[in-house]
Formats: sequence, structure tokens, C-alpha cells
Amino acid sequence: MEFKIPKSLKLEHEELHEELAKATRESGKIGDAAKAVAKILRPHFVKEEEYALPPLGLLPFLAEGKVTPEMTDVLKMTDKLKAELHQMLEEHKAIVAALKVLTDAAKKEKKTEYPRFAEKLILHAQNEEEVLYPTAILIGEYLKLKK
Repeated sequence: MEFKIPKSLKLEHEELHEELAKATRESGKIGDAAKAVAKILRPHFVKEEEYALPPLGLLPFLAEGKVTPEMTDVLKMTDKLKAELHQMLEEHKAIVAALKVLTDAAKKEKKTEYPRFAEKLILHAQNEEEVLYPTAILIGEYLKLKK
């Protein structure tokens, strides 16, 4: 069974990537700070899209009470997320620290779009920590109970 990231989350990731790419094309300290964010963020997003977010695509089915044997294939992803959760949260801390450097550089150069981008990305990470990651893990735990 194929597990798809919910479209809204996929589009949000794409938008954040595009905004960060724009910042990396800036010269000077803004560009340097944005490149430092990208260096941390890109591999993190790959992990999320590989195993943290695809389980969330099952939510509409599970909410309707639809559980199929093929859904247990998602356990590889949810178990990996559960095992690597601490690392994922540590990566968020590093991303936030790098975003603070970007924000400071942008404020000095009066480029208001980048502090707004940083705030948006920080809130995105907070949503993942408080809602998305726990939900993905719960999907796995729920399916284990339904086996």
C-alpha cells in the first residue's frame, strides 16, 4: 500500500522550500544565514517526507473506521519516527537556532520578509512537534491494536 503525505502538508513544505531558496540567493549575511538553514533543513525535510508525514495520509480512512491489513505496512514508518523522535526534535532546535541568525541578519538589512519566513517555519516545526509527529506515532500504535 502506498502512503501519501496529505496534500496540504506537501504544499506547505514546497512553499517553505521556495521561500528558503529565495533567501539563499540573497547576498551577504542573509544569503549565508539562509544557506546554513538550508543545510540543516533539507535533510530533515527528506526524513519527514520519507517516514514522518506519509502515515498522516491514513487519517481520513481511520476516522471513518476503515482499517485494512495493508495499512500495517505503515508501521515501519511510525516505528522509525518513534525511534528517531528525539533526533528529529534536536534537528528542530538546530533549525530554530539557524533561523534566529537569519532573522537577525535580515532585520539589520531591513528585509522584513525573512523574519516572517522564519516565524512561519518555527510555527511549522512547533506544529510538527505538538500535533503531526504525535499523530503519526498514534496511527502506528492504533494499527498495532487493530492487528
